[in-house]
Amino acid sequence: MSHVLAPGRFTAQRAGWAVLAAFLLAFLAFEVVKHGGWSWATALALLIAPDLTMLIGASEGGNGKLSPKAVPFYNAMHWPWIPLALLVGYSFSDLDWVPLFTAGLAWLLHIAVDRAFGYGMREKDGSRRV
Repeated sequence: MSHVLAPGRFTAQRAGWAVLAAFLLAFLAFEVVKHGGWSWATALALLIAPDLTMLIGASEGGNGKLSPKAVPFYNAMHWPWIPLALLVGYSFSDLDWVPLFTAGLAWLLHIAVDRAFGYGMREKDGSRRV
């Protein structure tokens, strides 16, 4: 059996990630519209940036696998605790630079959407964890 996404296997965990993604999308849209400027740029950058790690050693991958060189970077960018720590840290600090907060929201949104569609962390060889 191939390690591609199984559309028929929509679990409660994936549903939870989908609900979180919907909430984060609404919250991100609110913050970006409210603050504008750099908030747009950081939100867009962090929506895209986690998947740019797949380009590391791209010629070595294949068959749905990442290059083993890319796996640690990909997994680090898709670990939800990092953007969550950024959001909590920002919320309890005296910083007043909203683009940092919107970056954390966008990053966590990217992870939630990936998990809702069945994408997750990668094994050392670059294959998807099942």
